[in-house]
Amino acid sequence: MPLHRTRIKICGLTRETDVDAAVQAGADAIGFVLYPKSPRFVPPERAAELARHLPPFVTPVLLFVNASPEYIAQGLSAVPNALLQFHGDETPADCAAAARPFLRAARIPPGPDGAAFDLLKYGQDFAAAQAILLDAHVEGFGGGGLSFDWTAFNWSHPLLNASSRLVLSGGLTPANVTDGISRVRPWAVDVSSGVEAAKGIKDPDKMLAFVAAVRAADTLLSSPS
Repeated sequence: MPLHRTRIKICGLTRETDVDAAVQAGADAIGFVLYPKSPRFVPPERAAELARHLPPFVTPVLLFVNASPEYIAQGLSAVPNALLQFHGDETPADCAAAARPFLRAARIPPGPDGAAFDLLKYGQDFAAAQAILLDAHVEGFGGGGLSFDWTAFNWSHPLLNASSRLVLSGGLTPANVTDGISRVRPWAVDVSSGVEAAKGIKDPDKMLAFVAAVRAADTLLSSPS
């Protein structure tokens, strides 16, 4: 059986030291929040400074929430090689307007209400997205440390089992990410508050522990059943 490898995105970085530590820990992508109301907000020019610390093959991701086309263009001008992430109320047309690869966040209600979210239709509506990022619906558009109910969906369904289009997010920590990966089997995971010392300030030890927990899940999935 080939080795399973879950990709890792660490989001909401605001300091060069945290970018360096995330890369050293083994992150595949680094997220910069260009949403002014977020406590993890960085303006485009600051995102560009931070992105200059990324080595080849570590992808910068720019997170937008209901942003204007002009603001998105400003972000792309600052970080030209970035992947886009839309985390607000954007329509498929809004996401496609930038003509760039993008992730689309599905904001799933936490608790029993999550089962009512039509994830299959959402994925079909945003078929142009590189991936659907599964996050819990919280005030402030993410980073709230809450998980949705991972048992609310049938992950073996053929349309959901295309794991190259699923990124698991929402309340992930070093303590629960192994279980999340084992249940959902996503292409990637995305963490923010779960590896922080304070909002926007990452903890190097927590990032290392998170990556180690992801790799533990990969080992389990790669082992003969």
